[in-house]
Amino acid sequence: MLDVREWMASLVRFVKRRRDPAVVHALRSAAAATIAYVIALRLSPEAAPLTAPLTALLVVQVTLYATLTNGIRRVNSVVAGVLVAIAFSLLVGLTWWSLALLILASLAVGHLVKVDEYVPEVAISAMLVLGVTTVGDTAWARVLETLIGAVVGLGFNLLFAPPVWVDEAGESIEGLARRVRQLMLRMGEEAAGRTPVERARERLHEARRLDHDIVEVDAALRQAEDSLRLNPRVREGLLHRVVLRTGLDTLEICTVVLRVLARTFADLAKQRDPEPLFPAQPGAVVDQLLSEVADAIVSFAVLVTAHVSQSAESAEERLASELRQAAATRDKLAQLLLEEVQRDARQWQLHGAVLTEVNRILDELDTEHRSRRLLEELDRTSREQRERLPRLTKFQERVRRNRLALARRSR
Repeated sequence: MLDVREWMASLVRFVKRRRDPAVVHALRSAAAATIAYVIALRLSPEAAPLTAPLTALLVVQVTLYATLTNGIRRVNSVVAGVLVAIAFSLLVGLTWWSLALLILASLAVGHLVKVDEYVPEVAISAMLVLGVTTVGDTAWARVLETLIGAVVGLGFNLLFAPPVWVDEAGESIEGLARRVRQLMLRMGEEAAGRTPVERARERLHEARRLDHDIVEVDAALRQAEDSLRLNPRVREGLLHRVVLRTGLDTLEICTVVLRVLARTFADLAKQRDPEPLFPAQPGAVVDQLLSEVADAIVSFAVLVTAHVSQSAESAEERLASELRQAAATRDKLAQLLLEEVQRDARQWQLHGAVLTEVNRILDELDTEHRSRRLLEELDRTSREQRERLPRLTKFQERVRRNRLALARRSR
């Protein structure tokens, strides 16, 4: 019975790991490289055509978009290096000075043909080809193996579409929102009582460390954006990309404002030490306000990552309700702070800064502000795509018109 449980636990761990990009990349690359080697054994004159599996290994990426772009650049780099090697073999052969010239010429050609990160591959291919005896045969065999590896790598991702990483990006965005929420809750609890200067500075450092979390979420979002491009599983890839990207931008702005708020609390703690940050009643309202704003941030992240229209609608209603409640609490706090300033005006600038920073977060989370920004970003992205790829845009419009015509006929 214990063995069965251990086996089931291992199975569950494997299923969870299947969505790990590193695991997916390893399995897909190994399969594509093996297929490329088997095909190259039949077509290439070389006894061990390792260039084919090497090319397939480098061409196959986690996303289809990355596979296509890397495959084209990879083939260009190898063919350019082979052509440079053939030219040098006919003119000078292999010597120490010709090798130096070969490397310089290969790197220059790599930049000319715009293969980006594969510029060193041009020089590597040229050196490998120039270093063999039968230059001509080996050169064209290397070109053939490169083409085999690239075709297998591209075909592998076309036949077996890579996963869409939207869920992983959504989890990263929600995780960032929950970390922001936890920090705001701690700041709110400490605002209601005496906060030592050291603790307030510690919260400021925590707010600054959120920048590292944003970098990690941005990397996951970039991978999700690539997985949506040219993927046959996705119909509204542009909409998904824009929704996630604008959502992360909003959260990034909120973290910046939170960092400023944490700095304001640190300045308050320094000026009011050993007294509390706020008097008893305003401090309790600050605690309540930050708690409500923190909940709204999480609801915003859930709204951004919602896939089903019904769940998105409920998330939007919950966010709007939380924002209204937070706005009412903010107005209550503003009145209390005004009364406090009338009694003691020493920290009126910092009290006003607290209200200003909370207003900025609420404005960024506002549903109307989000909808307006989303439409603007969709228009801008669509316009840039039409300007950059006019033929593809015309083709997409033609396909869309044909679908509408078929739908009308079926009715």
